[in-house]
Amino acid sequence: MPPPPVPRRLLSRLLGPALGAAAAGAAVTAYGVWEARQYTLRKYDLRLLPAGMRPLRVLHLTDVHMTPGQGRKQDWLRDLAALEPDLVIDTGDNLAHRQAVPVVVDSLGGLLDRPGVFVHGSNDYYEPGFRNPFAYLLPDRGKRRTNVPQLPWGELTDAFTGAGWRDLTNRRDSLVVGETRISFAGVDDPHLGYDDLDAVAGPADADADVRLAVTHAPYLRVLDRFAADGYDAIIAGHTHGGQVRVPRPGRASLALTTNCDLDPARARGLHRHPARSRPGDPGSAWLEVSAGLGTSPYMRVRVACRPEATLLTLLPGPSR
Repeated sequence: MPPPPVPRRLLSRLLGPALGAAAAGAAVTAYGVWEARQYTLRKYDLRLLPAGMRPLRVLHLTDVHMTPGQGRKQDWLRDLAALEPDLVIDTGDNLAHRQAVPVVVDSLGGLLDRPGVFVHGSNDYYEPGFRNPFAYLLPDRGKRRTNVPQLPWGELTDAFTGAGWRDLTNRRDSLVVGETRISFAGVDDPHLGYDDLDAVAGPADADADVRLAVTHAPYLRVLDRFAADGYDAIIAGHTHGGQVRVPRPGRASLALTTNCDLDPARARGLHRHPARSRPGDPGSAWLEVSAGLGTSPYMRVRVACRPEATLLTLLPGPSR
């Protein structure tokens, strides 16, 4: 004999919570897909320049993760040239597809005519693949996806340096932008362990007007070294700001992970390093971490963490 039918009221009580959770999950996912395309320009002022110097506008780009079909992102990037920044800093992960180099170059457009510096990230080097998103919440075991095809990062390097941008891959360099002399240090991607801190170690140039350090991933060993060497500010990406953050009414949203050893409280935005230091403290620096413009092409979702570029305006006078 067939089993007796389950009473409708009991069925509703059993399935109701599951259906409600499924509906809520679908709504959050739909929102996250929408938010991942809501490109935003974040702005900060930093008083780092000597007295009497004119302000310097620095555009920070990172984690573009470009594929050829991402037309809205490409259009938004092209429009950034209208900002006419004095300097562009690109902290890597521009690529997410083998055919992305010409698309990135075209999207940057007039920005490549501005003075610029860059480093690469792991996703410039290696082709992306699907990964369980919950794996980012687990302890980092140090395993990296390097047994996959490489992306044409050399072509990207040639395009950037051919336009006049300076390659800071484990290098120190300097630029005169307008009346401002800027000293730089940069490292290759620390997430892959490609950083060579010995190659850039030593006191920052005391004769420069401002000293900036550049890294893709803000690992503490790199931040500690640059801060100790006297750099005024460290510019980084990689974290995606946590990408999926927990909204908290009346308070800042909460990042659950940074995909490195940086604390989640500093997953995006402008902070100090070390975390509890103050301007003027020896061995400390400003730290600007951008949430970046993209995501993995296999998880184009953001929650409480819109994609962003950052416009830093360097001003004369001491920071407070």
